[in-house]
Amino acid sequence: MDSTPKEQGEASRPPIQMLDSIAEFGHRYPAWIVDIWGVMHDGIRANEKAVAAAAGYRAQGGVVLLLSNSPRPSPEVQAQLSALGVLETAYDDTLTSGDLTRHELEMRPGAKVFHLGPERDAPIFTGLDLTLTDPDRAELIVCSGLFKDDVEGPEDYHDLLSNMAARGLPMFCANPDHMVERGSELVYCAGALADVYEDMGGEVTYAGKPYDPIYQLAFKKLGDLSGRELEPREILAIGDGINTDIRGAVNAKLDALFIAGGLHASDLRTIASAGGADQSDDVEVLYDGALLAKLFADQQHPVAAMRELA
Repeated sequence: MDSTPKEQGEASRPPIQMLDSIAEFGHRYPAWIVDIWGVMHDGIRANEKAVAAAAGYRAQGGVVLLLSNSPRPSPEVQAQLSALGVLETAYDDTLTSGDLTRHELEMRPGAKVFHLGPERDAPIFTGLDLTLTDPDRAELIVCSGLFKDDVEGPEDYHDLLSNMAARGLPMFCANPDHMVERGSELVYCAGALADVYEDMGGEVTYAGKPYDPIYQLAFKKLGDLSGRELEPREILAIGDGINTDIRGAVNAKLDALFIAGGLHASDLRTIASAGGADQSDDVEVLYDGALLAKLFADQQHPVAAMRELA
């Protein structure tokens, strides 16, 4: 029987190279674009191996731009990085969804804005010519997350989103992520609310990965940092989000390195028999190669993967 086009496409793909160290592979590229949450830290503490890897790469002449879907502007994100133990030697600069959102709001002076998100994201509005107001008086929505992401989910926002969609309010999504790790937990982000809002017929503009505008800003910043314009083939994108980091990188024609121990780690665990009669001898196998291939069967493909950046 002839194989289907999908099967032929999967067969023609090279296997995803599984790396133990970034050292030799990473130095093929003059610059890295690195995700923050899930790669450099887990929301509670720095990933020390990732910090050391990035710092070592920079010490040998590489340029590191940390690219985050955080709704906070770069100064606040850099302060958080320092507090969590991510050393300044690990990166040259940062670029966030919050930076891009501020850029968009600057082009709408005097706007009446409803902020859908926690108070900790308020710095996104600092110094801008706008009025923060309630949903009934607003002209547009800036969604930076859930008010209480530790206990709430998108279902808690059905009525609020439905009412705003019925009024035709445009939404700026200041964090396209649907979920992120916080320690060992997964919490919902602004992207999950924006997805529901679109399903209700609402208009959403996404300020972050995997969408093109954030990459255009990233390329410009990398050019400034490098002293020359870089070709896409000279940049390695590193991240743990399939639908944000990997998809965005591939759409921007960048090679992508998938961090398998982050957001999708639970999809890459399997139980293998130790060969004995006692099931208690069975062991958990992390990042099984077949599961990795299956995870990307219908997705855009990274060139390599690691358990963690190291």
